[in-house]
Amino acid sequence: MKNPVPLLRRLTLIEGVSFLLLLFIAMPLKYLAGMPVAVKVFGWTHGLLFVAFCFTLLQTMLNMNWSFKRAATVFIASLLPFGPFVLDRRMREWEKETPPAEESPGEKIGG
Repeated sequence: MKNPVPLLRRLTLIEGVSFLLLLFIAMPLKYLAGMPVAVKVFGWTHGLLFVAFCFTLLQTMLNMNWSFKRAATVFIASLLPFGPFVLDRRMREWEKETPPAEESPGEKIGG
């Protein structure tokens, strides 16, 4: 099985950038310049990236046998404006972990 953490890390950073663009570009354009279309475009983009991030986080948690605490840390960081960038150093360390070996079908049945 291929390590899913590099994909999660990249997606976390992309989602973090989309969140910052939404907060610091689109929202001011909407409320200060009267351009609500910016929030619609950036909001949809960020929403799709966030859903993809959540799916990838769940997949990584299950495939890498991550603890709930580790997955919750990544999820909570994604809710904070600069959280993904602060967490990136730790995620680079998690990238180096090897995925658990898959059991062969014979091992699952009787041991």
